[in-house]
Amino acid sequence: MRVLFDVDVVLDLLLDRSPFSRDAGILLSKAEQGELAGHICATAVTTIYYIARKAIGDRRARKGVRKLLTFLEPLVVNRTVLEGAFDTTFKDFEDAVSHEAARQAGVECIVTRNIRDFKESKLPVYSPSDLVRTLAAAE
Repeated sequence: MRVLFDVDVVLDLLLDRSPFSRDAGILLSKAEQGELAGHICATAVTTIYYIARKAIGDRRARKGVRKLLTFLEPLVVNRTVLEGAFDTTFKDFEDAVSHEAARQAGVECIVTRNIRDFKESKLPVYSPSDLVRTLAAAE
């Protein structure tokens, strides 16, 4: 399964934001182990680094983001993705860009804690806990 990880889920793990870090850890571990194909929007990488740097410092933020990039494949953001994002009805442009990058890359679903922000999604959207349960049921 090809999964787009939204910024909030990645930060939950990187910043150990309990209780959310548990399910984020399970899912990102599955991506790291190759049990699912994990993706992240290329523009999200800078957001994740910026927020993590403020919370845990530059050295730990760089180390954490580099580790993520060993198993999360960044999705291309180009003119086609950006124009497609403008053509959506998403209220948040950053979410529209992530969604459109995922859709154009053939990603199968999005995992986020902000389900409401993706109500216009053409892809299935899961909370981390829902995706953990879905994957467990399929095993």
